[in-house]
Amino acid sequence: MDKWLISPPVAFLINFIFISGMAAALSTLALKVKEKTKGTGESYACGESNYNPMAQPDYSQFFPFAFFFTIAHVATLMVAMIPAGSPHVLGMALIYLFAVVVGLFILLGR
Repeated sequence: MDKWLISPPVAFLINFIFISGMAAALSTLALKVKEKTKGTGESYACGESNYNPMAQPDYSQFFPFAFFFTIAHVATLMVAMIPAGSPHVLGMALIYLFAVVVGLFILLGR
C-alpha cells in the first residue's frame, strides 16, 4: 500500500466520500414530514408563548462554583502527578497547595 493513501488529505476525502454515500443511501429510510405543524420554525421558549428575549439569566452564583471546581481539580491533578521519591518536588507541591487554599479562601470569602 502506498503511503499517499494514508496522508491526512487523502484519508479525509476517502472518509468524506464514504460518509456522503452512506448518508445518501440511508436517507431513503428517514422519516418524512407529512404536514407542517403549527409552531414549526418559531423559537422554543420553554412552552411560553410570550417569551421575553431580553431576559438574562443570573450567573453570579455559577462562576465562583465553576472557578472552585476548576482550581480544586487542577490542584488534585498536580498533586497526583508528583513523582515518588523526590522531596524537593514535594516541597514545591506543598507550597502550590498552600497557594491554592489561599486562593480558594479569597474566592469564597466574598
